[in-house]
Amino acid sequence: MSQTDTALSQLPVAVIGSGPVGLAAAAHLLERGLNPVIFEAGSSPVAAVSAWGHVRLFSPWQYDVDAAARRLLEGTGWQEPDAQSLPTGNELVEQYLRPLAAVPALRAALRLNSEVLAVTRDGLDKTRTGGRESAPFLLRVREASGSVADYRVRAVIDASGTWNTPNPLGQSGLPAAGEAEAYAAGVITGSLPDVLGRERDRFAGRHVLVVGAGHSAANTLLALGELAELEPGTRISWAIRSSSPAGVYGGGDLDGLPARGALGTRLRALVEAGRIELHTSFRITGFKTSDSFTVVGSTPAGEMQLNVDLLVPATGFRPNLDMLREVRLDLDPAVEAPRQLGPLIDPEFHSCGTVEPHGARLLAHPEKDFYIVGMKSYGRAPTFLMATGYEQVRSIAAALAGDREAADKVELVLPETGVCSTDLGGSCCDAPAAEDEAESSCCGPAEDAVPAAAVESSCCAAPEPAFLGIPTGLIHGRSARES
Repeated sequence: MSQTDTALSQLPVAVIGSGPVGLAAAAHLLERGLNPVIFEAGSSPVAAVSAWGHVRLFSPWQYDVDAAARRLLEGTGWQEPDAQSLPTGNELVEQYLRPLAAVPALRAALRLNSEVLAVTRDGLDKTRTGGRESAPFLLRVREASGSVADYRVRAVIDASGTWNTPNPLGQSGLPAAGEAEAYAAGVITGSLPDVLGRERDRFAGRHVLVVGAGHSAANTLLALGELAELEPGTRISWAIRSSSPAGVYGGGDLDGLPARGALGTRLRALVEAGRIELHTSFRITGFKTSDSFTVVGSTPAGEMQLNVDLLVPATGFRPNLDMLREVRLDLDPAVEAPRQLGPLIDPEFHSCGTVEPHGARLLAHPEKDFYIVGMKSYGRAPTFLMATGYEQVRSIAAALAGDREAADKVELVLPETGVCSTDLGGSCCDAPAAEDEAESSCCGPAEDAVPAAAVESSCCAAPEPAFLGIPTGLIHGRSARES
């Protein structure tokens, strides 16, 4: 080993994001004798999960705790929750993730209020090849004081999730006319709002439009249904791009995750009872916020205008790739996942079933020792599961430690998924029972898993939300990528 190689091996491994998968990555690195440094943009660990803490995951605890993390926690007196119970995002944080982040070895590695602005090779831009693999990575980080510092590391694991980059509401992947102004006016809410909790007063007695066809949308619609029973004048509308909501209703009793199957059954009942006004084949073309809030959409019958008080977006998430402009990536052109992974998860073609396990080899990029994991590794696909992310980082830690045999031996046992349709432009499985995303799903399955999607997600969940009903979670089902 050359002196350069020796110096490189003594540098830490950067983990971007302290969500479930990021913390699991750090735990596996520690078990392999590697030194992690975790960069978290938020002021506390697992900040994204806390944002959808009121959402209950579809996946029970047995799928929500990473094996290496469990081994770290066992030495602290930690009591593992009942394997069969379904945690909320807040319970996931309080009973697992926060204690995990407080383990001394992880606490020492955690850098809060540290936003990674860019990843590159020290002294080399993307165009330079000579000496590239032997050069350290350089991370440019904005710290709590507002100052910018550069960190040199031997490898990078990007587990930053997708929670902060929701898909736009307009068609064709672009914001609709007036969308930015509607956000600024506060008439478009965040994803997975706490309708029955801290944001109740914002929704009570109002006309609320939910846009999206994933489990994040379903979760919000069900919460609004409960609110409408308690608060007269609360009116609920639901808009989807598909001609049918069947994919959202899912497999009912056939779903391998009963909580997820019940979600669709309850939603169908509300729609059929007329308590939710459903608009199918509705594509948003613009917003008007001058006097009242009007959502303009195109339908097979022509233009339609919906006058509402608030809009809840549940159209999924997408990865933020801006900070990776100087890294040599190989991404699937459709879903923006690693190229080899993309065809396996593309919701346009991917049918529901358990996710094919994958690790370092499938997640590799032309940039040696750089990996995208967790919900972000699925790009725009909404089917990520938190447990999938745990197996990803176990394999990657083994690869970085030089144990190629362990890295290539990927295994993942997941519950059977329910019936789901992908004609919605996204998968019904994502869900934190949150969309995407998630981060908190069902399909192959679905915050930074949520799966997630959770869910986070959390889909088939993690965003989801896994959701995950939400954005991150085993199944955290995150919501579908579009409505």
